[in-house]
Amino acid sequence: MHKLVVLYPHPTDPVAFKSYYESTHLPLAAQLPGMLDWRYSLDVRAEPGSPYFAVFEADFADAEALAAAMSSPQGKAVQDDVPNYATGGAVVIDYPVVAR
Repeated sequence: MHKLVVLYPHPTDPVAFKSYYESTHLPLAAQLPGMLDWRYSLDVRAEPGSPYFAVFEADFADAEALAAAMSSPQGKAVQDDVPNYATGGAVVIDYPVVAR
């Protein structure tokens, strides 16, 4: 299993972020080929002063499946859409999941 995580710093307009993210960006992301499951939250709680507002997580079979998804036309559309709502930018990380 390989996980993709996108951390979103606080946007300029949280209401506009939420509206666009849920109505436009998430439906694009849901089309990523090979994605096994996904989840998100717009209610990130962390230490006081945390730089993060929202998080998205997606599961892929392996790193190759993630790479294929992100290089697909759907993956390119998802990446190109980020500046349309994420005024605070986005931090993208991925990693293999190690089971106990």
